[in-house]
Amino acid sequence: MRDPKEFEASSKLFLNKSSHTLRGSRIPIQIMKAYIFANGVFPTPDRPLNIQESDLVIAADGGSQHCQFLGIQPGILIGDLDSTDPELVEKWRKEGVEIIQHPEDKDQTDLELALLLAQDRGARKIVVHGAVGGRLDMTFGNLSLLAHPLLKTPTTLVNGAEEVHLLHAGEMLTLVGEPGELISLLPFQPGNSNVSTRGLKYTLKNEPLEFGFSRGISNQLIEKRATVHLESGLLAVIHTRTSPHEET
Repeated sequence: MRDPKEFEASSKLFLNKSSHTLRGSRIPIQIMKAYIFANGVFPTPDRPLNIQESDLVIAADGGSQHCQFLGIQPGILIGDLDSTDPELVEKWRKEGVEIIQHPEDKDQTDLELALLLAQDRGARKIVVHGAVGGRLDMTFGNLSLLAHPLLKTPTTLVNGAEEVHLLHAGEMLTLVGEPGELISLLPFQPGNSNVSTRGLKYTLKNEPLEFGFSRGISNQLIEKRATVHLESGLLAVIHTRTSPHEET
């Protein structure tokens, strides 16, 4: 577990000023965005975590250590709590953090519980940190949660400079970055995913990307804005940044 003191000198580099006033005793009436911290690897942020007071912060069990590192008190701590210091649980409980404890023998991971809870609480967008790294099975499982049949809220997994989005048929994603940044397009279900792009080095015009093949790896931005439109199928879009970009 990270030592919270490690973060004291640098916290202002990573958090929007408003995030310093977040408190667990108050769940926003109108939540615009939910931030979930899972128990994977959490690279030092290369850009501000633009957390506002109206946003909901959820620690998925062991993700509590990342909240401590950032100096954030979450609104909710959820999971079986086998990876969270019991003293921290009690401290947060007394300070008004909502504690939702599940049994250790359960069919869902802590992150799955957190994602569905964020959606249930009205989040219009979900950003997940700490979902990859560590155990390979958990990384695969966390990535697959983007395709959860009950998850309808747009969700992005962030791993340092990398962002993972999932597009369903008929959806379009606008990418903002710097020319030269990598964009990989990976079909996420058997069969073809028909894709059209603008602003990328290798243009696709309603062309099929086949599941199990690597054709969509390592495309590049050639403009500061690009679009990916999925005509059919299911598509993971992975954006690897080379320069800091503040979340919106």
